[in-house]
Amino acid sequence: MAKGEVAQTTPIPVEVEAGKDYYWCSCGKSAKQPFCDGSHKGTQFTPLKWYAEEDGKKYFCACKQTNGEPFCDGSHKGLDT
Repeated sequence: MAKGEVAQTTPIPVEVEAGKDYYWCSCGKSAKQPFCDGSHKGTQFTPLKWYAEEDGKKYFCACKQTNGEPFCDGSHKGLDT
């Protein structure tokens, strides 16, 4: 699977709400990082739907290089942007 463009090299903390769907931007082009704004249209990318089972803080990947979509796995370490 192709990786998206690096939006930033640090994860984005988000307070999520139980019972809510979140659509993580996989292309890196969204102006509403870490979530999709439709900027992927015309590309091979689609947003990843993630369902929050409980309230809490989650660290969403912004470098788009993670192997643990939609969350940060440290893949941003060493990226130059």
